[in-house]
Amino acid sequence: MIMLLCISVALVAGLMMTRLFKRFHLPDVTSYLLAGVLLGPCLLGRLGVPGVGFNSFELVDSLQPICDVALGFIAFAIGSEFRLSALRTTGRAAVIVGVFQALAATILVDAALLVLHIFLGDKLPVSAAITLGAIAAATAPAATLMVVRQYKAKGPVTDILLPVVALDDAVGLVIFAISFGAAQAMETSSANLASIIFEPLLEIVISLALGALLGWVLTFMERWFMSNRNRVAMIAGFIILAVAMSMLSFEIGSVHVKFSSLLVCMMLGTVFCNTCESSEDLMGRADKWSAPLLTLFFVLSGAELHLDVFTDLAIVGIGLAYILSRSLGKYFGAMFSSKLAGCSPEIQKYLGITLLPQAGVALGMASQVGALGEIGSTIRSIVLFGVLVYELIGPTLTKMALTAAGDIKPKTGNAATVSLK
Repeated sequence: MIMLLCISVALVAGLMMTRLFKRFHLPDVTSYLLAGVLLGPCLLGRLGVPGVGFNSFELVDSLQPICDVALGFIAFAIGSEFRLSALRTTGRAAVIVGVFQALAATILVDAALLVLHIFLGDKLPVSAAITLGAIAAATAPAATLMVVRQYKAKGPVTDILLPVVALDDAVGLVIFAISFGAAQAMETSSANLASIIFEPLLEIVISLALGALLGWVLTFMERWFMSNRNRVAMIAGFIILAVAMSMLSFEIGSVHVKFSSLLVCMMLGTVFCNTCESSEDLMGRADKWSAPLLTLFFVLSGAELHLDVFTDLAIVGIGLAYILSRSLGKYFGAMFSSKLAGCSPEIQKYLGITLLPQAGVALGMASQVGALGEIGSTIRSIVLFGVLVYELIGPTLTKMALTAAGDIKPKTGNAATVSLK
C-alpha cells in the first residue's frame, strides 16, 4: 500500500509542480525533477510520514523497474529517428558529430581532472580522473526527448539532435569500458584485454542484434491485429520484453556477456519504424500511452538525487571542474564537428547546448565502479553532483537553444521568450 501511495503522490506532485512553475516557462521535465527532489529522502522524506515523500533511498530503488521500462519507451521513441528516409539527409552528419563530441567531452574532462590530480593527489587519483572522463561522454536521452515532445520542436537542430543522442550512448559505452578497464588495471596492476576491448564491443553487437530480432518479430505479429488499441498493447509488451531480456547476463569462459537496454530498445524502434507501414501512427499512440510512466520516471529521478554531495567541498570543487570541462567539450566538440560535416550555422551554434543533460546512462556507468573501492565512491559522488546540476538546468538550456535556433516556435503573445542569440 505504501508503495502505491508513493507512486500516486509522485504523479500528482509532478503534475502540480508544472502548474506552479508555469509562470517561469520551465520545461515540464525540470518541474518533475524538482518535485522529486522535494519528495526525496533528503527533504520531505525525512519527515517519515507514509505517503508524504520517499523516506529512504531504498524505497526509491525498489521502484527501479518503473524507471527501466520508462527508459525503454524513451529509447524506443529515439529509435524511430533512424528512419532510412531521414538518415539519407542527416546520417553522415549525425555519425560525425555523435562520435566527435563524445570524444571531445572525454578528452577535456580527462585533461582538467588530471591537472587537478597534480594538486589533490590521492583525493583524485588518475584512475578516477579517466573514469570520470569516460562517463562525461554520455548524454541523457530522456530529458532531451521530453523537451522536444513538449514544445513540438521541429527543424534542422532537432533533426540531427536525436540521432546524435542515440549514437552518443553507444560511443559512450565503448569509451567507458576501455577507460574503466584501464582504471581497474591501474588499481589491481593487471590488465584484461577481454574486459577492456572485447566485452564492450560484444555488448553493442549483441544488443543491436537482439533489438533487431525483436523488431522483426513485432512487425510480423502486429499484422495479426486490426485494432490500434491491440497494436499499441503489443508494442508496450515488446518494449517491456526487451527491457526484461536486456537484464540477462552470463559468462562464456572468461568473457562476461551482458546487454544494453537502451541499445536493444533503440534498435527495436529502428527496425519497427522501417519495416511497419503504420509505424508512425502507432508509435505516436504509444507515446501518449506512456506519458504517466515518463512523468513518474522523472519524479523518481529527482528523488534519487543525493543532496548530501554538497557537504564535501572537495567533491563540489571536482564536480564543478567536471561540469565545466564536460560542457566545453560537448559544446565545442559539437560545433567543430558539425562545421566539419557541413551543417547549417544554427546547428553549429546551438546543437552543443542541447547535449548537456546527463542522468540515467551516466548513473548506470557510475554504479559499475564499485570494484575500485573507495575511489568508486568518490566517482559516484562526483557523477551525482553533476547529474543534479545538469538535470535541473539542462532541459531549460535545451529549450532555450531550440527556441533560439527556430526549432521551437514561441506562442503568439508570449512576451517571455528567451533568446540565446
